[in-house]
Amino acid sequence: MTKKGRVFSGARPTGRQHLGNYLGAIQNYVALQKEYDCIYCIVDVHALTTLETTRDIKNNTYEMALDWLAAGIDPRESIVFIQSHVPQVMELFTILSMVTPLGKLTDLPTFKEKVRMQPNNVNLGLVGYPVLMTADIVLYKADLVPVGIDQASHVEFARETVRSFNFRYNTSVLKEPDIKLTEVPKVIGTDGQQKMSKSLNNHIELALTPEETEKVVMTMVTDPARKRRSDPGNPDVCNVFSMHKVFSSPEEVAMINLECRRAGIGCVDCKKLFAKNLNAHLAPFRERRAALAQNPDDILDVLRDGERRARVIAEQTMAEVRDAIGLP
Repeated sequence: MTKKGRVFSGARPTGRQHLGNYLGAIQNYVALQKEYDCIYCIVDVHALTTLETTRDIKNNTYEMALDWLAAGIDPRESIVFIQSHVPQVMELFTILSMVTPLGKLTDLPTFKEKVRMQPNNVNLGLVGYPVLMTADIVLYKADLVPVGIDQASHVEFARETVRSFNFRYNTSVLKEPDIKLTEVPKVIGTDGQQKMSKSLNNHIELALTPEETEKVVMTMVTDPARKRRSDPGNPDVCNVFSMHKVFSSPEEVAMINLECRRAGIGCVDCKKLFAKNLNAHLAPFRERRAALAQNPDDILDVLRDGERRARVIAEQTMAEVRDAIGLP
């Protein structure tokens, strides 16, 4: 089968992945492999812009790779590697920095948001984050970058940077990536209010045991207006019901939608059914994960092979970049 083009996407090493990661990115990563040549990168250098300690970064990288592979990312089809293991990205980052106005970077809404989040750690890497992100994408001459609509501006920045470079050096060596808009659901955490996140401790890890999963699910906030079992509920504002729409059968979704509104089913039973269906859905993933975890060196071999394949592309691009600039 002839592939449609090359896809690049990267994610920070956050360790074991949770339901938000799975629904928001990993499922899409797996699906894209069928039609595109995919390059998936664990962006550990990006993580340094916000981490206060790197104590867990190596283990988090391993756990993330393990979850990706268990979920169905196929290293025979896709390139999976660690960002810092291909140093050409830092060379391209430096070169692209020369064609990026500082004012443009400090005006970006994402930069201002990060400053609000970490006012005591506004480092140079944080300012240059979008340039490094651009280097990640264009180093591998990606045709497409899959993002949700809220992240489309990041890819547009990359496109503008490519145009600045190509104009400055009168070349067409760098390719403008196109945006591949994806349906990225906002997965609400167990608190029923905020986006699922490890930092907020409102997440459900994919690799939990069935018992652990049920325990976490039972803490999920449902309809806040429903105080007693005999009170009718409103599924439209219930986060558990939104998860049923993903992991339960249409018949079960219809039943809950009806019975909740007339107090025919309580929140406890609703959550137990969700936990049961979620565990059934994740059972094959957990089985594959347990098998892969028996041989940690195999995971490292996948990352090393991905590094080797990524370096070939990266060095070819950098040879063209250096030649376009006229570097000796």
